[in-house]
Amino acid sequence: MIVVHLHDTKGGGTSTALLVNNATTGQGATVLLPNSLAVSDDEGSATTLGKSVDDDGSTGTRESIDTVLGTEVEGTWRLDTPFLNNLVELVGTIDVDTDADVPDPKAKKGEAPLVKKGEQQTLSGQMAVAYATYRAPGEDESAQLARFGQVMRGILRKLSSDPQGATTTVESLAQILDPSLKEKDLGTFLAKLAERAKGGDYKTTLLPVRSDGTLSEKAGDTVVKEVLGGAVKAPEQGAALRVGVQNASGSKGAAQDARVSLVNGGYAFVDAGTGAAARPTSQITYADEADKAQATEVAKTLGLPTSVVRKGRTAPNADVSVVLGQDYTAG
Repeated sequence: MIVVHLHDTKGGGTSTALLVNNATTGQGATVLLPNSLAVSDDEGSATTLGKSVDDDGSTGTRESIDTVLGTEVEGTWRLDTPFLNNLVELVGTIDVDTDADVPDPKAKKGEAPLVKKGEQQTLSGQMAVAYATYRAPGEDESAQLARFGQVMRGILRKLSSDPQGATTTVESLAQILDPSLKEKDLGTFLAKLAERAKGGDYKTTLLPVRSDGTLSEKAGDTVVKEVLGGAVKAPEQGAALRVGVQNASGSKGAAQDARVSLVNGGYAFVDAGTGAAARPTSQITYADEADKAQATEVAKTLGLPTSVVRKGRTAPNADVSVVLGQDYTAG
């Protein structure tokens, strides 16, 4: 699993996706991550994925994604739009079922669009960049992300499924890759995904998030569990326990207070959003018996009685789940 950040060097902004080769299910996938996804920065404070890419760089963002999704991302691929242009040219154009007419930025008013809407449109490098970054006025970000996903899949279908051939393509880009990702490793990884894409064992999916950027239950069940499930690994020995916190206390500031307490206590905070209704008492659950003792310590860290700790279902991206009730007192 690697994370790819598309940087639009002309229009500004970034688009992020996880490229996944799930050996357990025999499936490949592109998981599109909205910029509004709620993550934590290097200091444990709340931020969004889009801001993290700009402010925290590749390592900080990769670790933030791991914390939120319970994944182990192996490397970061920064793909600036000029390199996307070159990549498409190297594989010899791509075919995409386009969903919109994309105007040519250099064209005069009334001239034909650079990319036409229709099935199996052949896109050059310039056209692929325009389509992958296009967002019509009033459109949701998800529409542009979907186009980025289409372009990535189109590239994989044309890329060599031979590791050496794919590596040669990567080397021809002459990119300066993130230290976490070597040219040979990226080439070998993309070759595996290319094989999946050509064989039909590949899908593109959007990670669903709520309006506040937190993961919805649908995201946990259909994406984190099903798409990433075979690739998600337990935290490494000594890694911070992931604690998912849902605020059902009725106090807007309770989640941030809990975040500070947990981060200071050495835990990884995962924002689980706000409950539909206030609850009188808090609840802490753990799924793995090995986490019982730590779940009890989480209760103590939050100033809650240990009686609220029980074994049960936790969020797919958390080791311990906390629902803050009206009995929670900040500090």
